Amino acid sequence: MRIFNDVRQLRAAAGEHLGHTEWRQVTQEQVDLFADATDDHQWIHVDVDKAKEGPFGGTIAHGYLSLSLLPSFMTELVRVDGLAMGINYGLNKVRFPAPVPVGARIRAGAELVDVKGTPSGYLSNMRLTVEVEGQKKPACVAETLSLYVPAES
Repeated sequence: MRIFNDVRQLRAAAGEHLGHTEWRQVTQEQVDLFADATDDHQWIHVDVDKAKEGPFGGTIAHGYLSLSLLPSFMTELVRVDGLAMGINYGLNKVRFPAPVPVGARIRAGAELVDVKGTPSGYLSNMRLTVEVEGQKKPACVAETLSLYVPAES
């Protein structure tokens, strides 16, 4: 984990790769719970028997499941101290280049693209890449925006 004492230190790290998370396994239970939460029960995600005969040879995680793990990955990658709060501000770009087979292990790497001052605080743009162990193509590449509001001095 990269720990920054304040937003100025974070800003100085723009352009740097901030490291990788630990590997974690994607389970069928996790995929099924996500399907229930989003009402997306497409057979390639939840029908284990049918998916064995499908294009991926088994069930795969929803792309949005990979995306939904980004906040958890971020807490493993970066901590910025000296804040009143940090706010998820949105996304600039999201792509799902390759599927995540259920049972595969994934991790995320992060590159701090930039940090810009705004009237409300500092807006960071961080590119997270979700990798699948043993696959060349990533499962998800997303530019996440976070607004960091410094604590009053």
